[in-house]
Amino acid sequence: MSRSSIALSNLRGIVIVIVLAFHSVLAYLASLPPEPFAFDTAPYRWQATPIIDTSRWFGFDLFCAWQDVSLMSLMFFLSGVFVPMSLKRKGARSFLSDRLLRIGLPLAIVVALVIPVAYYPAYAVTAADPSVAAFWQHWRALPFWALGPQWFLCQLLALNLIAAVLHHYMPQLTDRLGRLAAAAHEQPLKFFAGLVVISAVVYVPLALAYTPWAWTNTGPFSFQTSRPLHYLVYFFAGYAVGANGFERGLLAVDGALAHRWAWWTVAAFAGFFLWAGPTSLTLDGKQAPLIVHVVSDIGFAVACAAGSFFFLAICLRFATRKHWVLDSLSANAYDMYLNHYIFVVWLQYAVLGLGLFAAAKAAIVFCGTFVVSWAAAVAFSGLSLGAFFTQAKRWVPAKVGQKQDGPLR
Repeated sequence: MSRSSIALSNLRGIVIVIVLAFHSVLAYLASLPPEPFAFDTAPYRWQATPIIDTSRWFGFDLFCAWQDVSLMSLMFFLSGVFVPMSLKRKGARSFLSDRLLRIGLPLAIVVALVIPVAYYPAYAVTAADPSVAAFWQHWRALPFWALGPQWFLCQLLALNLIAAVLHHYMPQLTDRLGRLAAAAHEQPLKFFAGLVVISAVVYVPLALAYTPWAWTNTGPFSFQTSRPLHYLVYFFAGYAVGANGFERGLLAVDGALAHRWAWWTVAAFAGFFLWAGPTSLTLDGKQAPLIVHVVSDIGFAVACAAGSFFFLAICLRFATRKHWVLDSLSANAYDMYLNHYIFVVWLQYAVLGLGLFAAAKAAIVFCGTFVVSWAAAVAFSGLSLGAFFTQAKRWVPAKVGQKQDGPLR
Protein backbone atom coordinates (compact mmCIF):
# COMPACT_ATOMS: atom_id res chain seq x y z
CA MET A 1 0.00 0.00 0.00
CA SER A 2 1.46 3.36 -1.02
CA ARG A 3 1.95 6.18 1.48
CA SER A 4 -0.71 8.28 -0.28
CA SER A 5 -3.16 5.40 0.03
CA ILE A 6 -2.38 5.02 3.73
CA ALA A 7 -2.85 8.77 4.26
CA LEU A 8 -6.28 8.69 2.60
CA SER A 9 -7.26 5.62 4.58
CA ASN A 10 -6.23 7.31 7.82
CA LEU A 11 -8.09 10.46 6.79
CA ARG A 12 -11.21 8.37 6.32
CA GLY A 13 -10.91 7.15 9.91
CA ILE A 14 -10.33 10.68 11.19
CA VAL A 15 -13.30 12.04 9.23
CA ILE A 16 -15.78 9.57 10.73
CA VAL A 17 -14.63 10.51 14.24
CA ILE A 18 -15.19 14.20 13.45
CA VAL A 19 -18.64 13.42 12.01
CA LEU A 20 -19.62 11.67 15.24
CA ALA A 21 -18.25 14.56 17.31
CA PHE A 22 -20.09 17.11 15.15
CA HIS A 23 -23.48 15.47 15.64
CA SER A 24 -22.80 14.77 19.33
CA VAL A 25 -22.40 18.46 20.24
CA LEU A 26 -25.25 19.93 18.18
CA ALA A 27 -27.63 19.84 21.15
CA TYR A 28 -25.35 22.16 23.12
CA LEU A 29 -24.84 25.11 20.75
CA ALA A 30 -25.10 28.52 22.38
CA SER A 31 -26.95 29.84 19.32
CA LEU A 32 -29.93 27.49 19.68
CA PRO A 33 -33.32 28.86 20.76
CA PRO A 34 -34.42 28.33 24.37
CA GLU A 35 -37.13 25.80 23.50
CA PRO A 36 -37.19 22.72 21.24
CA PHE A 37 -38.56 23.10 17.73
CA ALA A 38 -42.19 22.10 17.21
CA PHE A 39 -42.41 18.79 15.40
CA ASP A 40 -45.29 19.68 13.06
CA THR A 41 -44.31 23.24 12.16
CA ALA A 42 -42.30 24.31 9.11
CA PRO A 43 -39.40 24.67 8.48
CA TYR A 44 -38.96 21.54 10.66
CA ARG A 45 -35.61 22.57 12.08
CA TRP A 46 -35.63 19.63 14.47
CA GLN A 47 -34.09 17.69 11.58
CA ALA A 48 -30.74 19.36 12.28
CA THR A 49 -31.06 19.60 16.07
CA PRO A 50 -33.55 16.99 17.32
CA ILE A 51 -32.59 17.70 20.94
CA ILE A 52 -32.03 21.18 22.39
CA ASP A 53 -30.42 21.18 25.82
CA THR A 54 -30.28 24.07 28.27
CA SER A 55 -26.57 23.41 28.81
CA ARG A 56 -24.65 25.43 26.18
CA TRP A 57 -21.11 26.32 25.19
CA PHE A 58 -20.11 28.75 22.43
CA GLY A 59 -16.99 26.72 21.63
CA PHE A 60 -19.25 24.06 20.12
CA ASP A 61 -20.72 26.71 17.80
CA LEU A 62 -17.25 27.49 16.47
CA PHE A 63 -16.39 23.81 16.07
CA CYS A 64 -19.62 23.00 14.21
CA ALA A 65 -19.37 26.08 12.02
CA TRP A 66 -15.85 25.16 10.93
CA GLN A 67 -16.78 21.56 10.22
CA ASP A 68 -19.88 22.63 8.32
CA VAL A 69 -17.82 24.68 5.88
CA SER A 70 -14.88 22.31 5.53
CA LEU A 71 -15.75 18.72 6.41
CA MET A 72 -18.74 18.21 4.10
CA SER A 73 -16.91 19.68 1.11
CA LEU A 74 -13.93 17.45 1.88
CA MET A 75 -16.17 14.37 2.04
CA PHE A 76 -17.59 15.06 -1.41
CA PHE A 77 -14.08 15.71 -2.74
CA LEU A 78 -12.76 12.43 -1.37
CA SER A 79 -15.80 10.58 -2.65
CA GLY A 80 -14.96 11.63 -6.19
CA VAL A 81 -11.27 10.68 -6.12
CA PHE A 82 -11.65 6.98 -6.89
CA VAL A 83 -14.64 7.19 -9.23
CA PRO A 84 -12.59 7.53 -12.49
CA MET A 85 -10.61 4.38 -11.73
CA SER A 86 -13.78 2.44 -11.02
CA LEU A 87 -15.58 3.74 -14.11
CA LYS A 88 -12.68 2.85 -16.39
CA ARG A 89 -12.50 -0.64 -14.98
CA LYS A 90 -16.21 -1.46 -14.82
CA GLY A 91 -17.87 0.72 -17.40
CA ALA A 92 -20.80 3.02 -16.71
CA ARG A 93 -23.54 0.39 -16.55
CA SER A 94 -21.77 -1.95 -14.15
CA PHE A 95 -20.52 0.98 -12.07
CA LEU A 96 -24.02 2.38 -11.64
CA SER A 97 -25.49 -1.02 -10.78
CA ASP A 98 -22.79 -1.44 -8.15
CA ARG A 99 -23.54 1.97 -6.64
CA LEU A 100 -27.27 1.29 -6.47
CA LEU A 101 -26.59 -1.88 -4.50
CA ARG A 102 -23.88 -0.49 -2.26
CA ILE A 103 -25.23 2.98 -1.60
CA GLY A 104 -28.88 2.90 -2.59
CA LEU A 105 -29.90 -0.30 -0.80
CA PRO A 106 -28.31 0.48 2.61
CA LEU A 107 -29.58 4.06 2.30
CA ALA A 108 -33.15 2.88 1.74
CA ILE A 109 -33.00 0.44 4.66
CA VAL A 110 -31.58 2.98 7.11
CA VAL A 111 -33.91 5.80 6.07
CA ALA A 112 -36.98 3.55 6.24
CA LEU A 113 -36.22 1.72 9.49
CA VAL A 114 -33.60 3.57 11.55
CA ILE A 115 -34.21 7.27 10.95
CA PRO A 116 -37.81 7.30 12.30
CA VAL A 117 -36.59 5.65 15.52
CA ALA A 118 -33.71 8.13 15.72
CA TYR A 119 -36.11 11.08 15.49
CA TYR A 120 -38.65 9.88 18.06
CA PRO A 121 -37.02 11.95 20.86
CA ALA A 122 -37.45 15.11 18.74
CA TYR A 123 -41.19 14.42 18.82
CA ALA A 124 -41.34 13.30 22.45
CA VAL A 125 -39.84 16.49 23.92
CA THR A 126 -42.72 18.64 22.60
CA ALA A 127 -45.59 16.15 22.23
CA ALA A 128 -48.81 16.19 24.24
CA ASP A 129 -49.12 12.47 23.53
CA PRO A 130 -45.64 10.89 23.40
CA SER A 131 -46.90 7.41 22.55
CA VAL A 132 -45.32 5.53 19.67
CA ALA A 133 -48.66 5.33 17.88
CA ALA A 134 -49.11 9.09 18.07
CA PHE A 135 -45.54 9.64 16.90
CA TRP A 136 -46.07 7.40 13.90
CA GLN A 137 -49.24 9.29 13.00
CA HIS A 138 -47.41 12.62 13.16
CA TRP A 139 -44.42 11.21 11.28
CA ARG A 140 -46.56 10.00 8.39
CA ALA A 141 -48.33 13.36 8.27
CA LEU A 142 -45.07 15.18 7.55
CA PRO A 143 -44.84 16.48 3.94
CA PHE A 144 -41.51 14.68 3.51
CA TRP A 145 -39.56 11.71 4.86
CA ALA A 146 -36.69 12.96 7.00
CA LEU A 147 -33.24 11.68 6.04
CA GLY A 148 -31.08 12.87 8.91
CA PRO A 149 -27.37 12.70 8.01
CA GLN A 150 -28.17 10.29 5.18
CA TRP A 151 -28.83 13.28 2.93
CA PHE A 152 -25.10 13.01 2.19
CA LEU A 153 -25.45 9.51 0.75
CA CYS A 154 -28.53 10.57 -1.20
CA GLN A 155 -26.62 13.39 -2.91
CA LEU A 156 -23.58 11.17 -3.33
CA LEU A 157 -25.68 8.60 -5.17
CA ALA A 158 -26.99 11.33 -7.48
CA LEU A 159 -23.43 12.52 -8.19
CA ASN A 160 -22.33 8.98 -8.99
CA LEU A 161 -25.23 8.75 -11.44
CA ILE A 162 -24.10 11.99 -13.11
CA ALA A 163 -20.51 10.70 -13.31
CA ALA A 164 -21.66 7.44 -14.89
CA VAL A 165 -23.79 9.23 -17.49
CA LEU A 166 -20.96 11.62 -18.40
CA HIS A 167 -18.49 8.75 -18.68
CA HIS A 168 -20.85 6.83 -20.95
CA TYR A 169 -21.59 9.71 -23.32
CA MET A 170 -18.32 11.67 -22.96
CA PRO A 171 -15.61 9.09 -22.21
CA GLN A 172 -12.86 11.56 -23.11
CA LEU A 173 -13.92 13.88 -20.28
CA THR A 174 -12.04 11.86 -17.65
CA ASP A 175 -8.68 12.30 -19.34
CA ARG A 176 -9.32 16.00 -19.94
CA LEU A 177 -10.11 16.59 -16.28
CA GLY A 178 -7.03 14.60 -15.32
CA ARG A 179 -4.83 16.83 -17.46
CA LEU A 180 -6.32 19.93 -15.84
CA ALA A 181 -5.45 18.55 -12.41
CA ALA A 182 -1.92 17.45 -13.35
CA ALA A 183 -0.29 20.75 -12.35
CA ALA A 184 -1.61 20.46 -8.79
CA HIS A 185 1.41 18.34 -7.76
CA GLU A 186 3.69 21.38 -7.78
CA GLN A 187 1.09 24.17 -7.87
CA PRO A 188 -1.73 23.37 -5.43
CA LEU A 189 -2.42 27.09 -5.08
CA LYS A 190 -3.66 27.25 -8.67
CA PHE A 191 -5.94 24.28 -8.05
CA PHE A 192 -7.14 25.97 -4.86
CA ALA A 193 -7.85 29.23 -6.69
CA GLY A 194 -9.76 27.45 -9.44
CA LEU A 195 -11.79 25.54 -6.88
CA VAL A 196 -12.67 28.74 -5.01
CA VAL A 197 -13.69 30.61 -8.16
CA ILE A 198 -15.86 27.83 -9.60
CA SER A 199 -17.43 27.12 -6.22
CA ALA A 200 -18.22 30.80 -5.69
CA VAL A 201 -19.78 31.11 -9.15
CA VAL A 202 -22.26 28.31 -8.45
CA TYR A 203 -22.80 28.96 -4.73
CA VAL A 204 -23.14 32.73 -4.31
CA PRO A 205 -26.24 33.22 -6.54
CA LEU A 206 -28.12 30.40 -4.80
CA ALA A 207 -27.09 31.61 -1.34
CA LEU A 208 -28.32 35.12 -2.17
CA ALA A 209 -31.58 33.78 -3.58
CA TYR A 210 -32.42 31.23 -0.87
CA THR A 211 -30.10 32.21 2.05
CA PRO A 212 -27.21 29.91 3.02
CA TRP A 213 -29.31 28.10 5.64
CA ALA A 214 -32.51 27.11 3.80
CA TRP A 215 -33.27 23.43 3.24
CA THR A 216 -35.50 21.87 0.62
CA ASN A 217 -37.53 18.86 1.77
CA THR A 218 -39.55 16.98 -0.80
CA GLY A 219 -40.59 13.36 -0.52
CA PRO A 220 -37.53 11.27 0.32
CA PHE A 221 -35.11 14.02 -0.72
CA SER A 222 -33.55 16.68 1.47
CA PHE A 223 -30.77 19.12 0.65
CA GLN A 224 -29.43 22.53 1.60
CA THR A 225 -30.83 24.66 -1.19
CA SER A 226 -27.71 26.75 -1.76
CA ARG A 227 -25.22 23.87 -1.86
CA PRO A 228 -25.99 21.10 -4.39
CA LEU A 229 -23.88 22.70 -7.13
CA HIS A 230 -21.13 23.51 -4.64
CA TYR A 231 -20.92 19.85 -3.65
CA LEU A 232 -21.00 18.86 -7.32
CA VAL A 233 -17.93 21.05 -7.89
CA TYR A 234 -16.06 19.35 -5.05
CA PHE A 235 -17.04 15.88 -6.19
CA PHE A 236 -15.73 16.52 -9.69
CA ALA A 237 -12.64 18.28 -8.35
CA GLY A 238 -11.87 15.02 -6.57
CA TYR A 239 -12.78 13.18 -9.77
CA ALA A 240 -10.21 15.24 -11.70
CA VAL A 241 -7.50 14.50 -9.12
CA GLY A 242 -8.32 10.80 -9.30
CA ALA A 243 -8.29 10.85 -13.09
CA ASN A 244 -4.74 12.21 -13.04
CA GLY A 245 -3.59 9.55 -10.58
CA PHE A 246 -3.77 10.70 -6.99
CA GLU A 247 -0.38 9.29 -6.03
CA ARG A 248 1.44 11.65 -8.38
CA GLY A 249 -0.82 14.70 -8.29
CA LEU A 250 -2.32 16.88 -5.59
CA LEU A 251 -2.41 13.98 -3.12
CA ALA A 252 1.20 12.87 -3.54
CA VAL A 253 3.06 12.67 -0.23
CA ASP A 254 6.06 14.35 -1.87
CA GLY A 255 3.97 17.10 -3.45
CA ALA A 256 3.76 20.78 -2.60
CA LEU A 257 0.48 20.40 -0.71
CA ALA A 258 2.03 18.07 1.86
CA HIS A 259 5.28 20.04 2.09
CA ARG A 260 3.47 23.31 2.76
CA TRP A 261 1.10 21.97 5.41
CA ALA A 262 1.89 24.83 7.80
CA TRP A 263 0.73 27.44 5.29
CA TRP A 264 -2.49 25.52 4.69
CA THR A 265 -3.08 25.42 8.43
CA VAL A 266 -2.86 29.22 8.52
CA ALA A 267 -5.05 29.44 5.42
CA ALA A 268 -7.72 27.24 7.01
CA PHE A 269 -8.07 29.48 10.06
CA ALA A 270 -7.89 32.65 7.97
CA GLY A 271 -10.52 31.33 5.57
CA PHE A 272 -12.83 30.39 8.42
CA PHE A 273 -12.70 33.89 9.93
CA LEU A 274 -13.08 35.45 6.47
CA TRP A 275 -16.42 33.63 6.33
CA ALA A 276 -17.42 33.83 10.01
CA GLY A 277 -16.84 37.58 10.39
CA PRO A 278 -19.25 38.87 7.74
CA THR A 279 -21.64 35.96 8.36
CA SER A 280 -22.09 37.08 11.97
CA LEU A 281 -23.42 40.39 10.63
CA THR A 282 -26.20 38.61 8.72
CA LEU A 283 -27.60 36.43 11.52
CA ASP A 284 -30.53 36.92 13.90
CA GLY A 285 -32.55 38.91 11.40
CA LYS A 286 -29.92 41.61 10.95
CA GLN A 287 -30.58 43.70 7.83
CA ALA A 288 -27.05 43.68 6.46
CA PRO A 289 -26.25 45.37 3.13
CA LEU A 290 -26.07 43.18 0.04
CA ILE A 291 -22.29 43.54 -0.15
CA VAL A 292 -21.96 41.93 3.31
CA HIS A 293 -23.96 38.91 2.13
CA VAL A 294 -21.81 38.65 -1.00
CA VAL A 295 -18.57 38.83 0.99
CA SER A 296 -19.92 36.23 3.42
CA ASP A 297 -20.84 33.87 0.60
CA ILE A 298 -17.48 34.31 -1.13
CA GLY A 299 -15.88 33.70 2.25
CA PHE A 300 -17.76 30.40 2.40
CA ALA A 301 -16.13 29.29 -0.86
CA VAL A 302 -12.68 30.26 0.44
CA ALA A 303 -13.23 28.59 3.83
CA CYS A 304 -14.41 25.33 2.27
CA ALA A 305 -11.38 25.05 0.00
CA ALA A 306 -8.88 26.11 2.66
CA GLY A 307 -10.34 23.74 5.25
CA SER A 308 -10.33 20.83 2.81
CA PHE A 309 -6.73 21.47 1.78
CA PHE A 310 -5.75 21.72 5.45
CA PHE A 311 -7.08 18.25 6.25
CA LEU A 312 -5.47 16.80 3.12
CA ALA A 313 -2.11 18.45 3.77
CA ILE A 314 -1.94 17.36 7.41
CA CYS A 315 -2.73 13.73 6.63
CA LEU A 316 -0.38 13.60 3.63
CA ARG A 317 2.40 14.99 5.80
CA PHE A 318 1.84 13.23 9.13
CA ALA A 319 -0.55 10.29 8.66
CA THR A 320 1.30 8.08 6.17
CA ARG A 321 1.85 5.11 8.50
CA LYS A 322 -0.63 2.39 9.31
CA HIS A 323 -2.15 2.06 12.78
CA TRP A 324 -4.62 -0.62 13.79
CA VAL A 325 -7.09 1.88 15.30
CA LEU A 326 -7.24 4.01 12.17
CA ASP A 327 -7.30 0.88 10.01
CA SER A 328 -10.37 -0.35 11.87
CA LEU A 329 -12.07 3.04 11.84
CA SER A 330 -11.41 3.36 8.12
CA ALA A 331 -12.73 -0.12 7.37
CA ASN A 332 -15.89 0.47 9.41
CA ALA A 333 -16.46 4.15 8.60
CA TYR A 334 -19.33 3.53 6.19
CA ASP A 335 -21.31 1.41 8.65
CA MET A 336 -20.58 3.92 11.43
CA TYR A 337 -21.94 6.71 9.26
CA LEU A 338 -25.09 4.69 8.62
CA ASN A 339 -25.74 3.69 12.24
CA HIS A 340 -24.41 6.48 14.47
CA TYR A 341 -27.26 8.97 14.41
CA ILE A 342 -29.72 6.88 16.40
CA PHE A 343 -27.17 6.58 19.20
CA VAL A 344 -26.38 10.31 19.14
CA VAL A 345 -29.98 11.47 19.46
CA TRP A 346 -31.05 8.93 22.07
CA LEU A 347 -28.00 9.64 24.23
CA GLN A 348 -28.69 13.39 23.99
CA TYR A 349 -32.26 12.61 25.05
CA ALA A 350 -31.06 10.43 27.93
CA VAL A 351 -28.83 13.13 29.47
CA LEU A 352 -31.30 15.95 28.85
CA GLY A 353 -32.32 16.27 32.49
CA LEU A 354 -28.88 15.86 34.05
CA GLY A 355 -27.40 18.90 35.79
CA LEU A 356 -24.08 18.78 33.95
CA PHE A 357 -22.06 21.28 31.98
CA ALA A 358 -22.39 21.19 28.20
CA ALA A 359 -18.88 19.78 27.77
CA ALA A 360 -19.64 16.90 30.14
CA LYS A 361 -22.88 16.02 28.37
CA ALA A 362 -21.22 16.25 24.97
CA ALA A 363 -18.41 13.98 26.18
CA ILE A 364 -20.92 11.37 27.37
CA VAL A 365 -22.81 11.48 24.09
CA PHE A 366 -19.69 11.36 21.94
CA CYS A 367 -17.93 8.59 23.86
CA GLY A 368 -21.09 6.49 24.04
CA THR A 369 -21.84 6.97 20.36
CA PHE A 370 -18.25 6.30 19.33
CA VAL A 371 -17.98 3.02 21.24
CA VAL A 372 -21.43 1.66 20.38
CA SER A 373 -21.35 2.75 16.74
CA TRP A 374 -17.88 1.30 16.19
CA ALA A 375 -18.78 -1.96 17.95
CA ALA A 376 -22.01 -2.27 15.96
CA ALA A 377 -20.15 -1.68 12.70
CA VAL A 378 -17.54 -4.32 13.55
CA ALA A 379 -20.26 -6.79 14.54
CA PHE A 380 -22.28 -6.10 11.39
CA SER A 381 -19.27 -6.58 9.12
CA GLY A 382 -18.92 -10.10 10.50
CA LEU A 383 -22.42 -11.08 9.37
CA SER A 384 -23.01 -12.51 5.93
CA LEU A 385 -25.09 -9.49 4.89
CA GLY A 386 -22.47 -7.20 6.38
CA ALA A 387 -19.73 -8.98 4.45
CA PHE A 388 -21.52 -8.08 1.22
CA PHE A 389 -21.52 -4.38 2.04
CA THR A 390 -18.03 -4.48 3.55
CA GLN A 391 -16.62 -4.74 0.05
CA ALA A 392 -18.09 -1.30 -0.56
CA LYS A 393 -16.49 0.48 2.35
CA ARG A 394 -12.92 1.15 1.34
CA TRP A 395 -11.56 4.26 -0.31
CA VAL A 396 -8.10 2.84 -0.96
CA PRO A 397 -6.56 -0.29 -2.50
CA ALA A 398 -5.57 -3.05 -0.11
CA LYS A 399 -2.16 -3.09 -1.73
CA VAL A 400 -0.46 -1.47 -4.65
CA GLY A 401 -1.96 -2.71 -7.89
CA GLN A 402 -5.05 -4.20 -6.23
CA LYS A 403 -8.08 -1.98 -6.76
CA GLN A 404 -11.20 -2.06 -4.63
CA ASP A 405 -14.03 0.39 -4.68
CA GLY A 406 -16.91 1.37 -2.51
CA PRO A 407 -19.78 3.79 -2.13
CA LEU A 408 -17.58 6.69 -1.14
CA ARG A 409 -15.44 6.33 -4.23
